[in-house]
Amino acid sequence: MRILLLNGVNLNILGKRQPEIYGRETFEDFLVGLRASFPSVVLDYQQSNHEGELVEHLQQAELNYQAVVFNAGAYTHTSVALRDAIATMAVPVVEVHISNIYAREAFRHQSMIAPVCLGQITGFGLVSYQMAVYYFLNHFSR
Repeated sequence: MRILLLNGVNLNILGKRQPEIYGRETFEDFLVGLRASFPSVVLDYQQSNHEGELVEHLQQAELNYQAVVFNAGAYTHTSVALRDAIATMAVPVVEVHISNIYAREAFRHQSMIAPVCLGQITGFGLVSYQMAVYYFLNHFSR
């Protein structure tokens, strides 16, 4: 199984950005452990601060992956383009967030992409990604 882990805006500075909310671990360091936890799964990782690049990664995902784990960052709350890209995909997408977006500022409570994603995991730190991969393993083994 191949899964694309796709991170959006500002997630390239994990470990430095608001560590009281996002923790001190970089995503690259977390990814080493995540891959070790799922040795039978190919976990490819992409990150971009540019909305159009994220759309392109989503559009290309159908060619190479069985699933996408997506943290759009702040674009979660604003991007119709990302929503439309996900809505046209045959590959399932799970939306993840490191922080609990519903316990934060009111503008973060609305996700533009949630209605077109298979599900949403929010508030469990970087473990949110692990939970999504675990879900897909169970989903595809049925």
